[in-house]
Amino acid sequence: MSKDNSLNSLGFPKRPEETRVVVAMSGGVDSSVVAAELKRQGYDVVGVTLQLYDHGAALAKKGACCAGQDIHDARRVAEEMGFPHYVLDYENTFREAVIEEFADAYLAGATPVPCIRCNERVKFKDLLETAKDLDADCMATGHYIQRKMGAHGPELHSAADANRDQSYFLFSTTPEQLAFLRFPLGHLASKAETRALAAEHGLAVADKPDSQDICFVPNGNYASVIEKLRPGAADPGEIVDMEGNVLGEHRGVIHYTIGQRRGLGIGGLGDPLYVVKLDPDARRVIVGPKEALSTRIVPVREINWLGDEPFESRKEWHLSVKIRSTRPPREAIVRPLSATTAEVELLTPEEGVSPGQACVFYEPEGTRIFGGGWIWKG
Repeated sequence: MSKDNSLNSLGFPKRPEETRVVVAMSGGVDSSVVAAELKRQGYDVVGVTLQLYDHGAALAKKGACCAGQDIHDARRVAEEMGFPHYVLDYENTFREAVIEEFADAYLAGATPVPCIRCNERVKFKDLLETAKDLDADCMATGHYIQRKMGAHGPELHSAADANRDQSYFLFSTTPEQLAFLRFPLGHLASKAETRALAAEHGLAVADKPDSQDICFVPNGNYASVIEKLRPGAADPGEIVDMEGNVLGEHRGVIHYTIGQRRGLGIGGLGDPLYVVKLDPDARRVIVGPKEALSTRIVPVREINWLGDEPFESRKEWHLSVKIRSTRPPREAIVRPLSATTAEVELLTPEEGVSPGQACVFYEPEGTRIFGGGWIWKG
């Protein structure tokens, strides 16, 4: 222990050399820079990469995390920087905790967000426990989000760079996990800074493209993955209007999402029609006018609350909420129904709200994240 009580950059009252940090390494530039920077600062760094899946098309695909090339890239960074690196086989865990639910949710007409489930059920659960087994003081990731100390302990805040902010995908991080996690990139002003640091360290991944798609979905083709997992899922059925009148035939409910307008094959019917509901049991795609997509009341469950007071201590919370990762937060009133369920009233109706999406709670005028939950019925 150091003689004074000053904290190192990870918040511990000891020298970096005495502080072990496990870095979750995907093989991309972000987590590689985190590992390299912490090593340069003198920390006892251990790199860990998860092998999450292995199907031929994905292994050969650039820009998907946790595939063969990415494991190689992570290992190479560890060798260059001189710290140990481990690859853990989490294929079964990932399939059970993430891929199976993704397929079932899609078949149920929902719009799942598997990246959140992966963080919640694999990275911040099993991997975090592995980090503790390795006697780590903390675990660091390359996510763009900030952890700040508040009056009641660590708080979750949006990244300094709004364009890179990943808070939508991390709302289910619990207070206990937050105590152990660190996000060294959250304060950076831009991705260009991250790439500059990678170049400074001489990392081969400095110019590696960002991953865009869900890691186990090659080329963004959701339907082909679900057809493999659930044979028969692409059976055709009827496209009907909101009164039940048949307008045409579709090629499988899994090919459609709430709010979709293009590719319905029912043109020439006057005003544009949008997918407003999916009925997988009846194999029906229900379409209607754009107004039918507007939603004001959103039911939310499985809430993870990160506020200082208990969620149920108030009848209502005036917060901002984000329904999709690509949209800005909107003003809302969150009314707790229990410790983990709520009714969310959007002050301005939003289009394309779908079961399976996350509803993330934000401080109205500020950067703090108060958790969130899952939208569960339309």
